[in-house]
Formats: sequence, structure tokens, C-alpha cells
Amino acid sequence: MYKLIAIDIDDTLINDDKEVTPATQTALEQAVAAGVVVTLATGRAYASAQAIARQTGLNVPIITYQGALIKNLLDEEVLYERYVPQDAVRKLFEYCVEHNLHLQTYIDDKLYAREENQKLIDYTTLNKTQYYVEPDWEKLVPQKTPKLLIIDDPDFLDELSPILRSLLGDSVHITKSKPHFLEIMHHEGTKGLALEFLAKHFGCELSETMAMGDSWNDHEMLETAGLGVAMANAIPALKKIADFVTLSNNEDGVKFAIDKFILGAGQEA
Repeated sequence: MYKLIAIDIDDTLINDDKEVTPATQTALEQAVAAGVVVTLATGRAYASAQAIARQTGLNVPIITYQGALIKNLLDEEVLYERYVPQDAVRKLFEYCVEHNLHLQTYIDDKLYAREENQKLIDYTTLNKTQYYVEPDWEKLVPQKTPKLLIIDDPDFLDELSPILRSLLGDSVHITKSKPHFLEIMHHEGTKGLALEFLAKHFGCELSETMAMGDSWNDHEMLETAGLGVAMANAIPALKKIADFVTLSNNEDGVKFAIDKFILGAGQEA
């Protein structure tokens, strides 16, 4: 029934040791062998996501930057790309400089920040990403970017989010990928719209798609898919809108869902 599966990476596909387990890897291979298109849908940069995709043997377009970039793994052809509007980029930089907030931007798949600090070091260590420091932020503003990221205390970001929505308007999409990460993309840079695009690309109906995730940035994708699957370790709000809650990322939850809905193992969570 399902022809296309989109899977989030962090805390979904990979466990807390940042690994795709052999059992989950086997399930992915079995799904592909059964004729299902398996793709990744992540907030990560393409450079970071493609390393995991290639490690798992995938060779299809993958969704990165929360849906702002869909790029083919085989020839790296860009199929879908949305940049944050220039006016919004400038307003966001000015606000973050004025309020001394840590802001990261991505240019040509490279991560830039105005200063090196522990937030930057921890983030890039987590995602195994190289970073570049550019103190003159005015040089960064004119550059095309698919995503900007603010790292701060979760409660503070919850208060900041509506302020930025008012400041930047409806030209942007603002979401949380993790409690400490507030991400800003083009308003058409969502995993849900990216899933719609890939469904058309592969000639399948949305009812024939399945999506798996754990965080609020996955909610558009789960709501768009024919079957929305939340991990057992997902935030409560995502579980509430999911069609099914699988096992956690440390219990091969992706494998469990593939077995149940794709390979017909008929297990019950």
C-alpha cells in the first residue's frame, strides 16, 4: 500500500549513539527490495544528511534543511530549493545582533556564525559539521540561505518564536527541531511540502506515503502523509497527531513500523 517512506534522522532513524543499527539497516534494505522508495527528511544540511543516506545505501533524492532543499544523491541534482527571503534574513540578523543571540546560517551547504562559542562547538560536534566564523555579519546577509538557526534555552525560544513571527511575517516558516533549536526557513520550506513534491516526483498518491519523526518540525510531514508515525520518544504533541506510535529510536522503532506496515509482519506496539 505504501510506496514512499520519509524518515527523520535524529532521534528517529539513528539511536542515541548516533547509529543506524544493523536491524534497522536490514529493514530499510528490505523495504527498498519490496519496491518502496525510502528517503530521509531532516533539518540537517545536505552535506551532513547525505553521509548518513549513503551509509544506509539510499540513492534517491533526500529532504534537507526542513524541506527547503531536495537534492538527488546519485548526481546531486537540486530538485526543490527555497531560500529565506532577503528582507527576513536582514531583519533576523539585526535582531540577533541587537539582542546578542547566537545565530547560525547556511551558505553553499556550509555553516557560518558571527562568533565561536560553546553553542556552536556543541552543535557542530553533534552533527559532525565543519563551521566558519565571520565576525562581519553584513557579509553574510546578502548570501542565499535555506535555513537560519538560533540556539538558546527552550523556554526562551518558546517566547521568542511569536516575536519573530511578528517581525518576519508569513514569508518564513519557523519551527523547533529540538528544544534548544529554533529554525527559520522560507515559508515553503517544510517537510510536508517536500513530501508532497516527492510524491508527485515518484508518481504516487499522498495516501501511499508514510512519514516517521519525533519532533515538532516533523508535524507537517506526518499530517501530509497517508500514514504518520511518531516514535515512542517523540514529543507528546507529535504523538497526539500521529496515526501510529512505534517503538523508540533506541528500540528500532523505524524497523518496527516498516515490519508492520510494509513487510506485513503484523506486530503490535
